[in-house]
Amino acid sequence: MSDPFIQLEQLYHDTAPALLGYFRRQLAVPADADDLVQETFVRAIRGFDQLQQAATPRAYLFGIAHHVRLDALRRRRHHEPLTNEPIAPPTGEEDARLEPMRAAISRLPESQRETLLLKLQQELSYAEIAHVLGIPVGTVRSRLHLALLHLRHVLNPSPSP
Repeated sequence: MSDPFIQLEQLYHDTAPALLGYFRRQLAVPADADDLVQETFVRAIRGFDQLQQAATPRAYLFGIAHHVRLDALRRRRHHEPLTNEPIAPPTGEEDARLEPMRAAISRLPESQRETLLLKLQQELSYAEIAHVLGIPVGTVRSRLHLALLHLRHVLNPSPSP
């Protein structure tokens, strides 16, 4: 059996960049993302036995990250107003279709938006998303279905008769 600290270090190297991206896209203040990644791993270490028993440690860490993000939003709510839009990372030349899509995604209800982003950006399975959000897999399917219907309607409106 290998050393648990080496396993944790490897998990950090494998997962921290994805967690950092998750926090940067979800927060109004992306600079807080580094601190929240660290908080995620502090909580994971506190519950190290559960982390070791998790079927998918990556999904388990995203579950912790979800709660860390919610806690950070609650703390910030008392100090300053937040925007409801995820922050897109700066890039060079972009496809012109991306901005309308980002805008449409930002207008989704929070539950649908977060479910969609975990699927698209983090490439989590339905079961992993269900674990992260603490909801049944059927609810994940429903949220994704509703989100896609909304996006299809907004981005490809049917012509009027």
